[in-house]
Amino acid sequence: MGVIAYNEDDVRLLARLMRAEAEGDGNLGMLMVGNVGVNRVRADCLDFRDIRSIRQMVFQNPGGFEATQKGYFYQRARQGEIDLARRTIKGERSHPASNSLWFFRPAGNCPAQWYNQWNSGRFKAHCFYQPTQQDCPTVF
Repeated sequence: MGVIAYNEDDVRLLARLMRAEAEGDGNLGMLMVGNVGVNRVRADCLDFRDIRSIRQMVFQNPGGFEATQKGYFYQRARQGEIDLARRTIKGERSHPASNSLWFFRPAGNCPAQWYNQWNSGRFKAHCFYQPTQQDCPTVF
């Protein structure tokens, strides 16, 4: 049972996204990208009011993930990445992505805000940003 609805295709799709966005940050970095994706499906707020599935989240346009525009994303998910995707779908959260809806890889330091959302921390190459609990209670 997951914190969001899913099927096996969704698990593999999320696994591909996690790898394409954060493979260089290792398993924990990929888990954090998965947290952001699951949070977007749960959110029902801000830019994610109409996102109800993993597929909608992954391919959201505008506002989706750059990785979906690159060939690496379209390679088959490996078992390790599938296992990580299952963990995030089942509710495992890792700080600073626990309640985050956004992340990006800056050239330097993490800005305090990004798209008017506060920085919740950095893990390796990625900075994570979360809404306030008032703006988006379903991700807390």
